[in-house]
Amino acid sequence: MSLFNKLVVLTLPFVPKFIVYFFAKRYIAGPSIEDAIAAIKEFNRRGIMATVDLLGEEIENKEDAMAVVHEYKNVLAAIDSKGLNANISVKPTHLGLKLDKEFCYGNIRSLVDEAKKYSNFVRIDMEDHSCTSDTLNLFKRLRTEFDNVGVVIQSYLRRTVDDVNQLIEDGANIRLCKGIYVEPRQIAFKDKEIVNYNFQYILEKLLNNNCYVGIATHDEKLVWNALMMIDRLKLKRDLYEFQMLLGVTEELREILVSAGHRLRVYVPYGKHWHAYSLRRLKENPSVASYIIKHIFFKN
Repeated sequence: MSLFNKLVVLTLPFVPKFIVYFFAKRYIAGPSIEDAIAAIKEFNRRGIMATVDLLGEEIENKEDAMAVVHEYKNVLAAIDSKGLNANISVKPTHLGLKLDKEFCYGNIRSLVDEAKKYSNFVRIDMEDHSCTSDTLNLFKRLRTEFDNVGVVIQSYLRRTVDDVNQLIEDGANIRLCKGIYVEPRQIAFKDKEIVNYNFQYILEKLLNNNCYVGIATHDEKLVWNALMMIDRLKLKRDLYEFQMLLGVTEELREILVSAGHRLRVYVPYGKHWHAYSLRRLKENPSVASYIIKHIFFKN
């Protein structure tokens, strides 16, 4: 980590909240469910799907986790009542994974069951390596009962190929991304090219085995590689989708949509936007330094 990046990480907590929001507002729908719904409506108008994420993780008590469940049920009801093309993404630690695994399972099951009533879908997000096995176990358990649930895998983890080989057997619905958490070398690849090669290898394995894949990347080289696979395999366009974050690589997003590909945007919202933004920036000091430069030095 460069000296500048270290200084940025150390000073982030002292950056005024309004300055953080100045940058973060492009990447977060806002603090309320109404903000998320407004963003989804605009995306749907342009032929883009969405997945809604209520900001927060690592909750400290069961009451907070139950409040998260309640809020997500309100999101599902709003999506249905307004006829929106959107689903939800949930983080296990936001629903109590580190408090009580069975409690967390019950919370996620409740949301998957609620989503099924609306013919909707729940994506279980992947967090750092301390959650990987537990998250996959939750997903596999839910898959014995429900078909409207999917999970995320990360190409930077050394274990991912083995995990994918098991998930393929179940025909899992998978969101494939690179991964953003800072992990030890024993657990994760540190070479960016290897991470990309692993992404390509895993994607081809999944598509060849008839798994529905959310191809989650803003890297145009990986997008190009995915498009070549899709063409080579002659895949119908309802068998995959591209996924991107709110506010990122918008031009590439529009290029894909204009070409007729399905695309989903990740729409985060919630009152915990500030803590979420700081945490993400601390985990990615190079991004943090970019933000500071963008705010203070861009003409």
